[in-house]
Amino acid sequence: MAEFIGTALLVVLGVSVVILMFGQGSPGSRLIPAEGLRLFLTGGLFGSVGALIAVSPVGRISGAHINPAVTLAFWLEGKLAWRDAALYMLAQFAGSVVGAVPLLAWGPMGQSVAFGATQPGPHVPAWAAMLGEAGVTFLLILAILTTAAHPRTRRFTPLVMPAVLSVLVWLEAPISGASANPARSFGPALVANVPVDPWIYLLGPSFGAILYVVLVRLEAVRLPRVTVARLFHFHVEV
Repeated sequence: MAEFIGTALLVVLGVSVVILMFGQGSPGSRLIPAEGLRLFLTGGLFGSVGALIAVSPVGRISGAHINPAVTLAFWLEGKLAWRDAALYMLAQFAGSVVGAVPLLAWGPMGQSVAFGATQPGPHVPAWAAMLGEAGVTFLLILAILTTAAHPRTRRFTPLVMPAVLSVLVWLEAPISGASANPARSFGPALVANVPVDPWIYLLGPSFGAILYVVLVRLEAVRLPRVTVARLFHFHVEV
């Protein structure tokens, strides 16, 4: 239930930021003409929503994955049983749909950007968008899980989310939309009636999570590895 609530909050609040920044006639587009700056701020604000969920009582209960790719990485690292991982993912996708429904209240402004549904940029082929999703997901998971794995830095994990996402969204959003989260893409696309390309927004982030796990298992790299399936409240067991 906590993953359901957390993902619903991430979608309704985080995607509302997207609409307010990029919707037709939105305050963001009027006040901040530079698209690059709006992308940077959108990533930071979206990441801030995730950070607040992580430190909240909701995050305390489940560990605040709120992203199937993060759950996949924890499962592959052996920190989550497969049944729990499946339930987490089911809750995340369901929460995404419920969180996307209130986005309809944005009306024409939301409709102008497909209610925040992630889509490849103009003339971007599917393979390039999929690689983009794999790349941003890998970098996001690498940043937050490496921070969460080290005893000296783990308490700063929520702060990493907005910092990393601001840069990733700024750089990669023109390619695939910089979702890095299959659940974040699923709900808004369903509400907006926009086809979701599973190659891009499901397999791409999954490949990114797998690449992270492969990297941390290389002895030559020697990255710290997570000990619990959590992004905050590390003393609480899942």
